[in-house]
Amino acid sequence: MIIKGGLVYQEDKTFGKKDLYIENGKVVERLEEVSDRSVVDAEGLYVLPGLVDVHSHGAVGCDFSDGDLEGLEKILAYEYSCGITSYCPTSMTIDTEKLRQIFKTMGDFTEGPGMAHVAGINMEGPFLDVNKKGAHLEEYILAPDVDFFRQCNEASGHKIRLVTLAPNVEGAMDFIRELHDEVVISLGHTAADYETAKAALKAGANHVTHLCNAMMPLEHRKPGLIGAAAEDENCSPELISDGIHVHESMVRAVFKMFPGRVVLISDSMRATGMADGTYELGGQQVTVKGKLATLENGTIAGSATNLYDCMRTAVSFGIPKEEAIAAATMNPAKSIGIYGEVGSLTPGKRADVLLADEDLKLVKVL
Repeated sequence: MIIKGGLVYQEDKTFGKKDLYIENGKVVERLEEVSDRSVVDAEGLYVLPGLVDVHSHGAVGCDFSDGDLEGLEKILAYEYSCGITSYCPTSMTIDTEKLRQIFKTMGDFTEGPGMAHVAGINMEGPFLDVNKKGAHLEEYILAPDVDFFRQCNEASGHKIRLVTLAPNVEGAMDFIRELHDEVVISLGHTAADYETAKAALKAGANHVTHLCNAMMPLEHRKPGLIGAAAEDENCSPELISDGIHVHESMVRAVFKMFPGRVVLISDSMRATGMADGTYELGGQQVTVKGKLATLENGTIAGSATNLYDCMRTAVSFGIPKEEAIAAATMNPAKSIGIYGEVGSLTPGKRADVLLADEDLKLVKVL
């Protein structure tokens, strides 16, 4: 396949008017390598890498924590239709036996055509701080447990890419030191102070779960996890840019504080792609109105939007489109170690290609 005449987004975050060559599902360098010479006219369009969402619980009425593979297939089909071609289904804090079983069902799972590729599992609970539990049920929160994590990872076929950990709870530092070479450890759902967060990053954590949400705020004498993460150039902060979770001024500030490191996520729940109403998340009732999803006590509970819309919302807040695209493609791929496969349209990588107009409105998923 030849994608002709488009403005191709490149690894240096610029757009180059060029043809893109695809052979056997991979980007290739030269026309001579292409056997199928069918042409897609991309004149006047942006040619983008498929988006990578490393943190999403569900969509279209389904949730990964349901443990229903047919439901997961529906989620992956929806995500693909929205331009998200690599996806990490994300678990909630639920009963440990059910959690093991959900991960076990992923051991032999393979997505079909027209679905986002499962890039790995994001294990958001249960190793959280009850004081910053957010939409997670306190009764299922556990102290960090290396053996339990390894049991879950073994059951999944070693597909867990990310695990969230509150660094201020007992056993957290030992967990980080033991497992940081086996999985990306993300700090989140925590009341940790600056010193504790710094120690956790030094021990091997290198990711932050939905920065600004479910953690202590950035204060001038108490910078907390946000301040510690900003100082660590190896740390990738997730950010939900849906216009609800984080104020647009803070979105702009985060991109300045973490240059080249922001990882846009959706943190979407089953209400995404659905009408307003009442839904379930992690065993709790969630009311959705527009983009706002809340528990009965008013706590914001996940989002009701997808990553592509979050990327466009970031641009509407004043983030340069080149940086917003990187934050939804290259940066997340790098953060979970799959940049050698996806995240850019470099020869040798999977040909996950999007066409978008000048306003970044999605035109086609190829």
